[in-house]
This record gives sequence, structure tokens and C-alpha cells, in this order.
Amino acid sequence: MDITISSSFLPVDDPEASLAFYRDVLGFEVRGDVGQGTMRWITVGPPGQPTTSIVLHPPAVDPGITDDERAVIAEMMAKGTFAGINLAAADLDAAFERVQASGVDVVQEPMDQAWGARDFAVRDPAGNSVRVSQA
Repeated sequence: MDITISSSFLPVDDPEASLAFYRDVLGFEVRGDVGQGTMRWITVGPPGQPTTSIVLHPPAVDPGITDDERAVIAEMMAKGTFAGINLAAADLDAAFERVQASGVDVVQEPMDQAWGARDFAVRDPAGNSVRVSQA
């Protein structure tokens, strides 16, 4: 079987702030931007990896989601427990310096984990967990 990751979805409540984080701080390229206002779907991805993307989308717009579920999603996003993504960087310390300088919420500074990884964690403007490990 030859299966690859094509795209991952992260909910965002402020498309402009999220776009600035993923494009300007992480250096991702914008591959698509459809909709308007808070109803935008923005596709970003790392340069040199054209087949791997992240879709930044409005939270809880699925018509099958109830108002109660929407409230839970909004609450979890506010706490930073709803969604997340794991990334990798060749130079973890340089990546951390750049991300930290942007003023994002740092959850964990670079550290060696017991399982062998070295990583750091931040929250994007929507509260999503973004964990970056040494590549």
C-alpha cells in the first residue's frame, strides 16, 4: 500500500491571525484561500512539500453539529485542547527562537523527552497545539 498524508485540518477562529502565524512565523506558503471573513478555508504548507498541506478552517461549521457541540468546541479551543499538529524542524533551537519572537503562547521550551525526542510546544492564535520536534 502506498498511502501518504495529503492534508490535515485545523480549526481557526481568526483567519488573519492564523494566516500570519503559519505563513509569516512558520514560513509556510499559501496554497489556497477561499471564502471571506470568518468563513475562510486557507490551505498552507511547507515549501518543498507541495503534496502536504494544512487546511485552516472555521470551527464547527458542519451542519451535523449541534449548538451544544459547537459550544463544547469553542470551549475546548479556548483552552487549547481541541486540535493540534506535530511538525519537525532541522534546527529546533532556531525554529523556537523565531516562533518565540513572534509572541505566541509558549507551552514548552525545547527539551529532551524521555522517549528520545527533542521538541517544543506552542499554541497557535486559535489555541491549537503546535509541537515541533528535531528532524
